[in-house]
Amino acid sequence: MNTALLATPASYIVNALLVVTAVDTQTEKDPDAKPQPVLLTSDAAVIAAASAVLSSGEFKAAANETVLIHSPAGVNSPRLLIIGLGKLGLGKAASITPQSVRNAAGTAVRYAKPRGIRELAFALPEHASLSPAAAAQAATEGAFIGDYDPDTYRSDRKDLSIQSFILLAPETPELKAAMQTGFILGESQNFTRSLVNEPGNKLTPTEMGRRAQVMAHEVGLKCEVFSTEKLHELKMGAFWSVSQGSEEPPALIVLRYEPANAPKDGPVLGLVGKGITFDTGGISIKPSEKMEAMKYDMAGGAAMLGAMRAIALLKPNVRVLSVVCAAENMPDGKAQKPGDVQTAMPFKDGEPGKTIEIINTDAEGRLVLADGLTYARQLGATHLIDAATLTGACVVALGMVNVGAFSNDDPTIEKFLAAAKITGEKFWRLPLGDEYAEQIKSDIADIKNTGGRYGGAITAAEFLKHFVGETPWIHLDIAGLAWVEDTKPYIAKGPSGIAVRTLFEWVKSY
Repeated sequence: MNTALLATPASYIVNALLVVTAVDTQTEKDPDAKPQPVLLTSDAAVIAAASAVLSSGEFKAAANETVLIHSPAGVNSPRLLIIGLGKLGLGKAASITPQSVRNAAGTAVRYAKPRGIRELAFALPEHASLSPAAAAQAATEGAFIGDYDPDTYRSDRKDLSIQSFILLAPETPELKAAMQTGFILGESQNFTRSLVNEPGNKLTPTEMGRRAQVMAHEVGLKCEVFSTEKLHELKMGAFWSVSQGSEEPPALIVLRYEPANAPKDGPVLGLVGKGITFDTGGISIKPSEKMEAMKYDMAGGAAMLGAMRAIALLKPNVRVLSVVCAAENMPDGKAQKPGDVQTAMPFKDGEPGKTIEIINTDAEGRLVLADGLTYARQLGATHLIDAATLTGACVVALGMVNVGAFSNDDPTIEKFLAAAKITGEKFWRLPLGDEYAEQIKSDIADIKNTGGRYGGAITAAEFLKHFVGETPWIHLDIAGLAWVEDTKPYIAKGPSGIAVRTLFEWVKSY
């Protein structure tokens, strides 16, 4: 998709689908009161062209609601699409968020695609509460996110991609930079989505490592990919225990971003991702229903790769390393069994690694992350964040609305939650505590890999906490949001690319 920033008045646009946004300014508490939609543009010709439909009561300006006007009077474009941003709010609290703009731009793109429209001009919403730069970045992100479709392997697939996205706004350096940032973040999120969308027979651990290397070469990251021999050398017994049941060898993917001017005594941020390219559950095999969805069990690792791509291109002045542990979890005759005891990677030579009693082989993600977190610490990470489609329990707790977030350090997670407010992605902090840690104590080993039915997302986080030491750490359980179950106006059904943009903002905050 080509992008451009133009200061041309909206009504002057000739060939593209012209898109403007509207809000409902009705502030009465009566839910039956008639909506009062208002366009967020100062272009008098566009306002006049839309006046009849806005006054009819048919269009309420609800979030992502659309109405199309053909041959709008006084406007050069043959089509005028109005997209609602929702209620403006009450009194002094009245505001418009970048997230609503992001979704509106995605809605515009997804509206245009099936109608064969290839060029789109989006008028940047004009409102005192909205930062033009934040809106420009959000709109560009939304356009790229909306343009992605997951029908990669359809033999009758037609390329319906938007060819040109024009943002109508002042041509200032600030808005140009914001649009470029949005372009990179949107593309990086789609890079993650393309990985998550791949079937397990196409994206093996080895192939995931190869694609990481290709991406790293393109954007200037250092990248190394290791396999079985390295796992044994590092004594990654937890990671290897998941891999041992598969014919496909594991991949230990290590990426480094090292800006020349970063302070030598500054932080080193460690991004660790679960990369289970297919999860059968192992010997504790999953039910067959919806097992095909388990190709997405590498979404945490893919999010880290997408974030590293954005970091390399947007160049924050902080050192970052990423460790992605990719493997298949299969029920082969060599696979680990419930009751086995595995030894995780030691942090220092000469130290014993923690021993883990395997209660359920389907609790494998925490095993690969255990060694990944330890290795990131060993490589010098001063702050850690991991992402994983880790537990169904987190989905039960938070539904498909919020990512579960855990941390051993308040300032670190406060930085992350502040970053999430910028990106519009939803995270909810869940607790840790000694009472939960008791649930994963083992009679035969140091710890066990499940803590029973109750508090499953929390006990999984407590398991990971054993492998971070005193390092400030965040754990993201993205199981409920890594896959969009139903098509939304602004994003296709399928992989979401959750956390990529927030990970970047968190890194930038350092």
